[in-house]
Amino acid sequence: MSLRNLPSLKAERLPAVCAFEPDIEAIERWDLGLKAERSPENTITILDMIGEDFWTGEGVTAKRVSAALRAIGDQEVFVDINSPGGDYFEGVAIYNALREHPKKVTVRILGLAASAASVIAMAGDEIQIGKAGFIMVHNAWVVAIGNRHDLNEAAKTMEPFDDAMATVYAERAGVKKSKAAEWMDNETWFNGEQAVAEGLADAFLPADMIGQDTAKATEGRRVNATRRVDALLAKQGIPRTERRALLSEAKGGTPCATPTVTHDADDLRAAITQLRSTLQN
Repeated sequence: MSLRNLPSLKAERLPAVCAFEPDIEAIERWDLGLKAERSPENTITILDMIGEDFWTGEGVTAKRVSAALRAIGDQEVFVDINSPGGDYFEGVAIYNALREHPKKVTVRILGLAASAASVIAMAGDEIQIGKAGFIMVHNAWVVAIGNRHDLNEAAKTMEPFDDAMATVYAERAGVKKSKAAEWMDNETWFNGEQAVAEGLADAFLPADMIGQDTAKATEGRRVNATRRVDALLAKQGIPRTERRALLSEAKGGTPCATPTVTHDADDLRAAITQLRSTLQN
């Protein structure tokens, strides 16, 4: 159990009309090339999307983190984070797995802990962050499709998730839940100094602790270009299967099945043109 007696989180699965999507600004700010120059032996790295990542086949899952914790056993754990977030449910499951670890958990935010990754970061008994790092908190973001009853159900379903996150942030920062909810409503970004000042982190990482993997950063920019356009199409209400088939086609791949395009052709053409242009840069 966490040494700080952190609150637990519960999350039920969403109705079928909803699907979690990543935040566009978090993806844009995410530098995939960041790495720790020195890490203790018992370190778990969370340097990817939370949950399975469609575009790379990778991502950080609760199953992977739980397996790492079992391998480490009854010892102190370090968790290195640089992630724009992703699947809320995977984030909650990872948070709970770290919270239940019997020894000290030290979280080190190398660059970014946004959205679901910020929830995971709160599981640390101690949270360290680079001065150039960021924590971003916001309300859970979904795409919901259906009639007004479906949309109303989706909105009601989201309320306890946001309330649970506000509880965790408030407990960590020592503020009222209403203040944490205000941060979430405003999609608030905290740089390293602000995170420490507000109580969302405890100390700074030394500057020489954070390095750069140039090759990974270059490849990451290409993948992130696809993720950004995917998120853009999602905000236009295009279903996940349809937009991913379109993006796979734009990149020169052959999707398993190409669905019928039902949205405005100009919007799709503009998004695909943006993707191709970004991938060529």
